[in-house]
Amino acid sequence: MKDLLIALLLATIVALKLVDVIADMGLNLPPMHLAQEWILLLLSASGCVYLIADIRRRTRSMQTLSDNLSLSDAKLANLSTQLREARHAYANTIRAQFEAWGLTRSEQEIALLLLKGLSLQEIAAVRDTREKTVRQHASNIYGKAGLEGRHALSAWFLEDFIWDGRESPVPAET
Repeated sequence: MKDLLIALLLATIVALKLVDVIADMGLNLPPMHLAQEWILLLLSASGCVYLIADIRRRTRSMQTLSDNLSLSDAKLANLSTQLREARHAYANTIRAQFEAWGLTRSEQEIALLLLKGLSLQEIAAVRDTREKTVRQHASNIYGKAGLEGRHALSAWFLEDFIWDGRESPVPAET
């Protein structure tokens, strides 16, 4: 808005200067004075044209940026929806595997907290129970799942995300 106001002001000055030059031409003023008036008029007109062209260029650029931002926002919303759906599907997969292993409701809660990385002490605090009870449930979970421990439990659910079997899971040394 500020640039447009300046452009309008400059265009008004150019118009008034043109009227002044035409009036000076009728007064038979010295050619040097008229040359100076024409130079000032041309410089002012050039500045006005440049400013208006620059305003239009920046307006188009801002419109392009605004369109790109809207497109990015839409893509982000779509990704957020996809991520939410994937998270929900993964939670269902975990829940289904817990049931396939025959875990009780308490064991499922503890297994989920183990997957989230909580220590046995933290799980006991969250569930308002003794650490020994949590330890026993964890042992039952590992036994029913046929796994060695917490790391094997996490790896069981993560290995398909980490390695798809098509390439080596460890980068080649260079």
